[in-house]
Amino acid sequence: MRPTVEGLVPILATPFQPDGSLDLPGLRRLTEFQLAGGVRAVAVLGMASEAFALTTAERRIVTTTVAKIVHGVVPLVAGVAATSTVTAVEQATEAAAAGADVVMVLPPYMVAPSPAQLPEFYAAVGAVGPEVMVQDAPGATGVAMSPQQIAELSRLPGVTSVKVEAPPTAPKVAAVVDRIDEPGFVVMGGQNAQFLLDELAAGAVGTMPACEVPDLLAPIFTDWYAGRHDDARARFEQLLPLLVFGLQPGIAWAVHKEVLVRRGLIESAFVRTPARDLDSRTRAGLTAILDRLGLPATPALTRIP
Repeated sequence: MRPTVEGLVPILATPFQPDGSLDLPGLRRLTEFQLAGGVRAVAVLGMASEAFALTTAERRIVTTTVAKIVHGVVPLVAGVAATSTVTAVEQATEAAAAGADVVMVLPPYMVAPSPAQLPEFYAAVGAVGPEVMVQDAPGATGVAMSPQQIAELSRLPGVTSVKVEAPPTAPKVAAVVDRIDEPGFVVMGGQNAQFLLDELAAGAVGTMPACEVPDLLAPIFTDWYAGRHDDARARFEQLLPLLVFGLQPGIAWAVHKEVLVRRGLIESAFVRTPARDLDSRTRAGLTAILDRLGLPATPALTRIP
């Protein structure tokens, strides 16, 4: 099976109205913005999506809404973050029914799986239907996967990729790539693309950052793959302060949404607890970064009611 996911695959924020309800027009605008920015796929229900604060019904609505826009254009990835095999299978089944092509699956994290249970878990999710991306994020789950364990998972039917978010990510990417013997398995980077170029140099085929600057990340890929590595690095270094700023625990979601509001893509930066709003000092720091970066105006988008 050839993996579906490669290149720039932003993880969509979940926009809310000021009263905390879903903002579906904002979600549609945000999805269109990714397509206009030249992404290779889009993702929903990831860590950057506040999926931890969505109900089952809202997860379905978000996935279905985005699937209707991207179907036939780019693949759709849906996050699965469950605490057991049976609930992970349930989430993967829901995602498939809502239109997901790939499920990005965290290992169970309430009770850490044993080395023997980990392949059993991913095999069960792989049997659902959509391609499975293993999400290696020990900082969030407490579950560490060695490069050799990931290589073993790559041999399971339906498992076609891994997103490496275990710092330092570039050495981990290289170690996984060195051990992969399945031609249909690829490695993606994470951690909001803060080590994008090092990950690409180590053998990653793409990255999955937050969604506020796909139009600035896509040209970095173009330069890199055209061999213009100095140009790619110059673009990347301009963007790096914003990428790092958006990784702060507890407020990352508010940072991403504040940028999206300023770019005219969503109307409210509301986040659901336990995520936190930006205080005045943090907002001023973000403003300074954005002023230096000089974010371009967003492209004209179809305003879907």
